[in-house]
Amino acid sequence: MKTYLDCIPCFFKQGLLAARIAKLNKEDQKRVLDEIARIIPEIPLNASPPEIALDVYKAIRESSGLDDPFKEIKEKYIELALQLYPELREIVDNADDSLLAAVRVAIAGNIIDFGVGNEFDIEETLKETMVDEFAILDYEPFRDSVKKAKNILYIGDNAGETVFDRLLIEQIEGDVVFAVRDVPVINDALKEDAERSGVDKVARIISSGSDAPGAILSRCNEEFLSMFWNFDLVIAKGQGNYETLSDVDREIFFLLKAKCPVISSDIGIPEKSIILLRHRGGDKR
Repeated sequence: MKTYLDCIPCFFKQGLLAARIAKLNKEDQKRVLDEIARIIPEIPLNASPPEIALDVYKAIRESSGLDDPFKEIKEKYIELALQLYPELREIVDNADDSLLAAVRVAIAGNIIDFGVGNEFDIEETLKETMVDEFAILDYEPFRDSVKKAKNILYIGDNAGETVFDRLLIEQIEGDVVFAVRDVPVINDALKEDAERSGVDKVARIISSGSDAPGAILSRCNEEFLSMFWNFDLVIAKGQGNYETLSDVDREIFFLLKAKCPVISSDIGIPEKSIILLRHRGGDKR
């Protein structure tokens, strides 16, 4: 997905939110915004938003002196999600269709996103997502692919959300590899975050090599790329992975909640919708 003009004010919003989470003083917050303003004229609109975000979060790290400004928040939401895990497991186990229920749970976890700067309530979102209508539900091809696949690449998104991903992975019989970011960026999951969530109990965890809030293939490592192109099934969670992979020429199943109007418009769905979208490779709905 390309960068839209509507993304530009969002970069400032993200930068200010992240600077405040990093507990920068007002002068350093202003310095972050100044750096974003310097970057804006150089933005190529044919790049994806996560490619632009690389420079935004680099400015935040340099101004704060913190390698992982969101570390405490990630730990907080992982612990909160782990507290919900027994309840979520019961929901999935008691459902008429456990796989579909696990898909809903995984999408509900996608609300834990500090990149969009919206307020959220995990438990309320969970209740809504278990009954909401899907704007796009390519469930039958997803279910069939899950049954047939011997190896699955599951590309994670945010920390905390990884607990919800774990519940979906538990419904998959094939060998699952769970890919996380290579370095801290926003509240995206690193290997240690996925391990704390218990994902290592149900999947092998690898780094994608990406240092952006999305799987930018040109910045991913050889191990990830080999799996991405050769595994039977690829599942990608969240907006950042949609932004970087929606034009890639291979089948991918995207699971997400559309939390911003640009994403909603690009997909062609109402904002706040939930989707399980089968991307066949270069096609657009």
